[in-house]
Amino acid sequence: MREVAVVGVGMTKFGRSEFKSQLELFGEATMDAINESQLKPKDIQALFVGNANGDINEGITVLASHAAAEVGLNHVPAIKLEGACSSGTVAIVNAFMWIAAGYADIVLAAGCERNTVTPTPDATRLMNSGNHHRYEAGTGITFPGLFAMMAHMYAHKYNIPLPQLKEYMCMVSMKNHKNGAKNPKAQFQKEITREQYMSSAMIATPLQMFDCCPISDGAAAMVLTTTEIAKKLTDKPVKIVGVGQASSGGLSTQKDYSRPIAREISVQKAYKMAGLTPKDIDVVELHDCFTIAEIVATEGLGFFDFGKGAYALEKGETQMTGRIPVNPSGGLKSKGHPVGATGVAQGYEIVNQIRGICGARQVDGAKIGLTDTLGGPFASVANIIYQRGW
Repeated sequence: MREVAVVGVGMTKFGRSEFKSQLELFGEATMDAINESQLKPKDIQALFVGNANGDINEGITVLASHAAAEVGLNHVPAIKLEGACSSGTVAIVNAFMWIAAGYADIVLAAGCERNTVTPTPDATRLMNSGNHHRYEAGTGITFPGLFAMMAHMYAHKYNIPLPQLKEYMCMVSMKNHKNGAKNPKAQFQKEITREQYMSSAMIATPLQMFDCCPISDGAAAMVLTTTEIAKKLTDKPVKIVGVGQASSGGLSTQKDYSRPIAREISVQKAYKMAGLTPKDIDVVELHDCFTIAEIVATEGLGFFDFGKGAYALEKGETQMTGRIPVNPSGGLKSKGHPVGATGVAQGYEIVNQIRGICGARQVDGAKIGLTDTLGGPFASVANIIYQRGW
């Protein structure tokens, strides 16, 4: 396969977009990425767009084709990819494969979503459509309910009293809000205290409001090309050296919610392709849709032994200055979660961390970074490893 590099990234501010459609958000992030790459829209040979709910939220089908036209990518193959929350990462994986296989030389991967346009009851129903329509949807399970079950299962399995686990989940929330306060593109740019966390509304026991990521609008984009072309375009090269993707069935087919097996399979594919191990990773952006999800992900990705991720928080190992900094962007919890854009936004952060241009939230010496995006009821997982180039 040919080596693949990132030459341009772009991202809108995440939050509530009252006046810009998801296509306009896509255009903003995409043009920033193309301009940064020193290319023109006419140079792009294909487009992959991650988007989960654009057809329902704004009534846009054939979204990728409309997105291509939005920025002057006339007549290129334009493909929408949907993997719930992992949609954006799946878009990057497919762009990577087209270039690595020699089918195209310069490809744009992007993600966009405008979720806040939908009223809360409809948004809840829409998000719940990720569950199996026959065996799970009728039970009334919601995603907060699912991750609440994960927390109870984790506490029981590893003999951690629930009040103690709550303290660890609080540490996740406080850490990510602290990081997000340093990110000008984050939805929430404010730290929280333990008292604020503990007094917040109960959502699904034991998850409270500050355990849950928000509904968000936003877009992110990335221009990929061969390393040969990249050498002519950038002096801050970042290569994609490993990708992985895996899937699972619905909740009724999975035995242990504290160990999403699709993640373990996916990330091992990425490590194997890159020839790396978890010890080689300097920084990670992972899927903290709920605070318990971050704890579980740090174990599934291989950073800590199973059942030890919670204790690693107490030791500060996931802080900015810790052994493996987790979510320096603020993560989904603070940065926001516009579903289709999330995976590309994670890549945006890791690329800029490796470039060393993240300012107050810069991880010292970051050369290799990992992204982890989980979609639906652990049904779709994709991972990408980025590394400083030549």
